[in-house]
Amino acid sequence: MMISGSLVGVVTIRRSEVMLFWIGLFLGVGSVTYYLGRLQPFPEISGRFAGLVLVLALILWISSTSPRQGSDQFPEVLSVVVGGGAVVLGVWNMGVTKEDVILAPLGGVLFCVGGISLLAGRWEEAGQTEQIGSFILASTLVMLEIYLVFRGLVVGVPGITWSKSGLRQIHRGLIHGPNGAISHFERSWDMEEPWINSMSHAALVLIHGKHGNTDEEKLHLRELEKEGGWGSVDSSWAEAIEAALSKLAL
Repeated sequence: MMISGSLVGVVTIRRSEVMLFWIGLFLGVGSVTYYLGRLQPFPEISGRFAGLVLVLALILWISSTSPRQGSDQFPEVLSVVVGGGAVVLGVWNMGVTKEDVILAPLGGVLFCVGGISLLAGRWEEAGQTEQIGSFILASTLVMLEIYLVFRGLVVGVPGITWSKSGLRQIHRGLIHGPNGAISHFERSWDMEEPWINSMSHAALVLIHGKHGNTDEEKLHLRELEKEGGWGSVDSSWAEAIEAALSKLAL
């Protein structure tokens, strides 16, 4: 009886340690996502994911204090489902809408860790063929995560995204400050697509002209001339900026 009780105690401690790991993982991913998301032009996308992950971390902590033990694989399955959904949505936002580069790599952390944990849980029971397949699948998950980290965190936010957010900030009436339209347009540069630079300089010329900042207006006008002048800017873009500025009260 004493041996049986000791084994139960060891198993309980082991489960508690594993649950603490998952709680820490969800807390870490949620916190990092929230912090990095605020540095993007469209922080609300990753912000919602961060909130969800932090709530799930709280749920896992509450479940760890329950006298009834749930499934040992629940955190892993939860990590795979939430992380997999975040990867799909994040890749869409990264490659199509170009509004977020944080969601995919951070969601990939949950997906990768959860998937490898599930595969490792069956390692001792699996045959040689299944072990080889699990190893290949785990390697694929790691390579996918490395790509997402490189594409999202290393390459970063494309210039066109800062231009889109700059126009949105004008509509919101946010012109100055670290999150204002001027700050966003000043980050909207792309060496491979110079037309984005022209769009940014044109927007800054119009903004500074609207607010009477003559020196800044002339500076960006000179830079715009170097890029080909107003002829290099789509007329619809200039009209959109002017229309948004016309609604502002100076």
